[in-house]
Order: sequence, then structure tokens, then C-alpha cells
Amino acid sequence: MTDLHEALPPEILLDDYLAAHNATIVTTEGSHAVSVHGELALNGHAIPYHLVPDEGFLGKSAKWRKLDAEARLALVRERWNDAARQKLEEQLLACAREVFAVDGIEPLRALSAFMAKYERAKVRCTLALDRVAAARSRQSADKAAAKTRDAVNLSRYPESFATAYAMQRHFIAVLGPTNSGKTHAAMEHLQKAKSGVYLAPLRLLALENYTRLQQAGVAVSLITGEQRKLHPEATHVASTVEMLNPERQVEVAVIDEIQLLDDPDRGAAWTAAVCGVPAQTIYLVGAPESREAIESLVARVGGTLEVRTLERKTALQMDKAPLLSLKNLRPGDVLIAFSRREVLNWRDKVIEQGLSVSAIYGNLSPEVRQSQAERFVSGETQVVVATDAIGMGLNTPARRIIFTTASKWDGYAEGVVAAPLAKQIAGRAGRFGKHETGYVAGFDGQTHKTIAALLRQKPEPLPESGFFVAPGLKYLEAISEATGEGKLKALLGLFARHINVHDEFFLPANLSEQMAKAEWLDALPLSLADRFTFSLCPVSTKIAMLETALHDWAQHRARGKAAPLLRMLGGGGRHELQYLEDSCKLYAAYAWLSYRMPDTFPDGEMAQLLMQSTSERIDALLQVQNSQKRKGRGGGEPMRRKPGGKRR
Repeated sequence: MTDLHEALPPEILLDDYLAAHNATIVTTEGSHAVSVHGELALNGHAIPYHLVPDEGFLGKSAKWRKLDAEARLALVRERWNDAARQKLEEQLLACAREVFAVDGIEPLRALSAFMAKYERAKVRCTLALDRVAAARSRQSADKAAAKTRDAVNLSRYPESFATAYAMQRHFIAVLGPTNSGKTHAAMEHLQKAKSGVYLAPLRLLALENYTRLQQAGVAVSLITGEQRKLHPEATHVASTVEMLNPERQVEVAVIDEIQLLDDPDRGAAWTAAVCGVPAQTIYLVGAPESREAIESLVARVGGTLEVRTLERKTALQMDKAPLLSLKNLRPGDVLIAFSRREVLNWRDKVIEQGLSVSAIYGNLSPEVRQSQAERFVSGETQVVVATDAIGMGLNTPARRIIFTTASKWDGYAEGVVAAPLAKQIAGRAGRFGKHETGYVAGFDGQTHKTIAALLRQKPEPLPESGFFVAPGLKYLEAISEATGEGKLKALLGLFARHINVHDEFFLPANLSEQMAKAEWLDALPLSLADRFTFSLCPVSTKIAMLETALHDWAQHRARGKAAPLLRMLGGGGRHELQYLEDSCKLYAAYAWLSYRMPDTFPDGEMAQLLMQSTSERIDALLQVQNSQKRKGRGGGEPMRRKPGGKRR
């Protein structure tokens, strides 16, 4: 048994070690660290903790990335073991005893500081004691400080959504794995309701369900950050979750992919939706591991809750052996890579085998991704090569999902893909009524073994507290009034800092990218409202051309001048695809701003047209490349059209 265990890949041994020691690896402060959980006993009370030990940091991302799997396992064992746990718990108990020694406070409320998955122990101990000090000195605190604390007191966050808070709301959690039909049940109720809203994680999903409601004869509008299709008599709205209208009461709401509550970057939008959607019946649709989090959040915001669990409709199983060669690909297969470059590389290799290919990755616009998926569904292309962008919002009924690798760059380092993501992608294999069994494989033996182990892992439940919240303009204006501070970056910092004085049921979202934009926006003569809007504009600072455009647009606004939409010049050659993708993002950002500042960005309609035409050019270019590479490398003839049918 021991020999068998030792024969497992080091990545799996690391996962087993972490699971046995109540630990996970997280990324925090630009480093990798061990985050651990457990429970203390003191004075007859159980005190849970979930945090990073002071010595639990494993090194900066660059250092961690250079370590092989065996070295990573050795480092984790060195930093987190029974002795380390004893040291941590002694540290936490010492802090807890200090808290219990103070009269007139609620010790367990102060010690909820120990529940902070991404932060180190000494910081949380300091915070617990700060809470005690704040409680003792609250009466003598000066009025300005009290007002600042009050402005960001998120214990009252649900009450800030006055319309929803005044309603009697019923929540229905529909939880199940991919291909369990969970979204279908919710959408059936939505389309029969007199009024409703569908809230999506992606523009692609909003567009898909907008079309679905249209086809059912529902008067529906589409509202996303970059796009509006308004029906003059709309009873329903399909929108991205960030576009929630908390003032419009409806009969039914559907909030999709509810497990994204736990996303530090975007989870705040799901928190706001659960707290603020003013609907009589609210469907929370997502993964089973979100159940405990949903129960906790609904209990806090008020309302009744019904939980429905669904099973997968088709069987899902690992192939007996890895693929090993592209010669073993078959029509209906989907290859998974984890970067744009690798998708295009694998696409070219598949074309060399004489197969036609759809390519899907995150940098493509939703319209292009949808078009590429539809080509696969119709049989025009035989194989898909995709990133994890295929895992959400695309109808791609695959016979088999094949992982070319089990490693993914997470923004900081290269590491084994998270088990929930691997399961979500693998779940795309099989489709009720088409492929009754879905198959999963790795391209090589190591990847095959690793993916099999990830699919066997029991999912970790989402935390029952620490729901992310992002500050709205009203919050920031209240902090500004209380403190006299006018800089956006400083106000965001005050929000993040003062939020922690309270019970931490709600936590600040990751504001790092917004604060980076705020730093240069604060140098411009713009109102706080304008700086706040520009700081949220969906422009990646990693693309220099787009960042330059945002600077230019903000300067136009500061000078009181209209910012014209300039068509991208250049393109062609070997970088034409990248140029078109960046162009599409530029037009989308301009359209986003045109809905919020139409006087400065008057060419919104033109931006929409250019988004559409550029998406069509990208889709056409992908198909041309597909055709040229097959022809140039000896690919076979396209599959012939069946009589009366589509080209196959």
C-alpha cells in the first residue's frame, strides 16, 4: 500500500498531505503560502480559525514557480507539520486569553478575526486586540473617527439595498455538477413569470439566455457593461451580474454560477446580487460546494431558503489510457490548453492531422467564442481546442475532453489546476441525448494520472463568512465626507482598512487593479464620480495600447472635450489576429464608457458596430487559417454535405 502511495505523482502526494493536515495553498501578498484551518477550545467555547501561519509563506511566486513538485512538497512539510500547528495554536490561544480577560465586550465577535483564509496569524491577532481596544474606547472616540467607521460598517450592508430588504424573498438554491440541468429548471420558471431578471457571470451567458427568452416569446432586454438591446415593453432583463438594478422589483430572478461568491476579484457582484436583487423568488444556481455559504448568507440577509440538489444526467468517466498521439483524436473531441498561445499551437498540430478545428480562448469576444462553438455543434468543425473559457457559458457537447496539461498559470505562478476548475471543464464531456457517457483523458501519462486524481477529490465547501464586497460611489462619498479625504486611492484604502473593524461576515474585494488606476486618475481635475467610473472601466493594464487609450480618454473628460472613437490602424501580417482581438477590446471599452458618460463618448453606436464587424473578421480569420493550414499541410477534404443537411 505504501509503495502504491509513493508511486503517485508528487503533485498528488502534496494534495494528500494538505488534505490530511487541514491545509490548502493560497496566493497572498504576491507569494504562495499555506492556509490552515482548525478549532481551539477555551473557557467552554469553540473558536474556529482559518488563516496563514506566520511561518507559512512558501516564497515569492517566481521562487515557487522554479521548484519542482518534490521540492514543493518538501517545503510544505517543512513549513506546516504537527509542531507548526502546535506553535500556531499556542499563539492564537495566547491572543484569545487576552481578549477573554477584558470585561464588557463580546469575545467571540472579536475572535472572528481568526477566520481570514488569506492573511497571516500575527496580523489577525493584532486585529482581534484592536477590536477589543476599539470596543473599550468607542465612547471616547472622536466624532470624525466614529463617522468614518459608520460609513463603512458593512454589518449593515444588506440594509443598504432598501428595496430588496423591505421584501419577503424566497431563495431556491439549485445545485449540481455540469450537465445536471440546473440552469434549465430555473430558466423554465423565469420565462413563465410576469417579470424577471437573469444575472450572468459573462456577457456570453447573458446573450445566450437573452436569445433563449426571446425565442420563448418573452419581451426581454439585454443589458451588459458594453451592450444594450432594449425592448420598449420589456418585462424581463438578461444582464451581467454587475449590471443589477436594485430598484426594479420583479417576480423571479436567476443568479447563475453562485459559487463565484468566493472569487476575490468578482465575488462582490454576487454578494450584491444576493443582498440586493428585489425579486419575490430568487434562484441561486451553481456548484454543490456552495451550499453552506448560501445557507449562511441567506440567513444573514433574511428570507426563506429551499435547496434542490441535482445529479449529472450522463455518466462521466476517465479513459483507460492517455491519448498519447493526436492520431488518436476523433470528431467530437475537445483539447484543453491553458493559454492563447498553446491553443493556437495545438490547433495547428490538430489541423496537420487533417481535422477541422474551432479555437476558443478568453481573449476572443463572446460573439466569436459563440460562433466557434456553433461551428463545432453543427459539425462544420470536428474538434475544439480551447482554454478553460469553455468551462462556462458555451454549448459544446463533447464526446471526450482531453487535457494537454494539468498545469495553469494563475497570475502569479504555474501550478496544478484547481480541482473545481478541472471538474467544471471535464463536465463538458457528454450531453444528455447525444453522448450518454462523457470521457476524460490526459494527453500524456502524467497528465492523465493527475487529472484522474483531481476528479476524485472531494470539493472543499465555500467559506460560510467573509463574503466579498466592493465599495460603491455612495460608500466612498460617505467616507470622503467623514474624513475630508478627496483622493480616490486613499478612499479605497480607507474602505479596505476600516471594514475590518467589524465582524468580517463581509470583507473587501481585491481592489488592487482599481487602486492602481486611481493613482494616476487622482492627478487629473476630475470629480470623484468620474474618477470612480474610469477606475472601473474594463481595460487591462497589461495591454499598453489599451492603457494609453484610457489615459487619453480621461484627459479628454478632464478638459471638457468629447473623445472621438478612432478606428484602429494597421493590422495584417502574422500578428493580425492579436491586433483584431485588441481592437475589439478597445471598442468594447469605449462602448462601456459611452453608456456612462455619453457627452464625452458620443460615438457609442459606432463602437458597437465596430465591435460586431471586428468580431466577424476574427471569426472569419480563424476559419481562413483553419482552411489554409489544412490545405497547405495535406489535410483531407472537408466532410461532405449530407442530402438536405448542413455541411459535415
